[in-house]
Amino acid sequence: MRPLVVLPTYNEALNIEEVLERAREAVPGLSVLVVDDGSPDGTADIAEAWGAANGGGVQVLRRTEKSGLGSAYRAGFREGLKQGFEILIEMDSDLQHDPAMLPALIHAVEDGADLAIGSRYVPGGEVPGWKFSRRFISQAGNLYAGIVLGMKVRDATAGFRAYAAPALGKIALDTIKADGYGFQIEMAYEVKRNAGRIVEVPITFGERQRGSSKMSSRIVFEALALVTWWGIRDRILRRHPK
Repeated sequence: MRPLVVLPTYNEALNIEEVLERAREAVPGLSVLVVDDGSPDGTADIAEAWGAANGGGVQVLRRTEKSGLGSAYRAGFREGLKQGFEILIEMDSDLQHDPAMLPALIHAVEDGADLAIGSRYVPGGEVPGWKFSRRFISQAGNLYAGIVLGMKVRDATAGFRAYAAPALGKIALDTIKADGYGFQIEMAYEVKRNAGRIVEVPITFGERQRGSSKMSSRIVFEALALVTWWGIRDRILRRHPK
């Protein structure tokens, strides 16, 4: 099965070469689509140059402005599906997601998963260096999403994951409006609603070593509000979107 890693970037010039190198080490010949939101630090140029110097297989989708993580993944998924890739992979470009785990996610989809999530909260998963309060908030948010949406997923907010193309093709990407954590939960929920098989693969989630985080409190509150609305809509009002 042909995998494609979709890498959203904004000002990741310090990380992008190492991400690409380590991804190729983990999966030789791996195809990568960098979705760059107009990084002023030259991330897109660096990615293109690396691909040209290392046998190709690195595409860069240049966008003119910073439009959010969810928007970047939707654009990357559309392009990957159009090109006939059979596994579409989400991975951060800041090295918090260890590219060495790519084979495990790919193999999970090859073994029949519609969505394989790199999970911090299944046995074997780790978040070294996190304070108790940070881990508690993250796990509580995931527990809340699982209860409200009826999903047996321990880490629905995780952004290191692989989709089988047929499962991704069933999702109306134009209707997915959330960003950040909300986007990850909504996509997992759509797979679940389509009777897809979701598996969780344990990963170690590292700390960002270079650059600055793009996450904000707004994205966290957006996710909580959306989860609450989806639960009310689908489990109380029974108004599934078409």
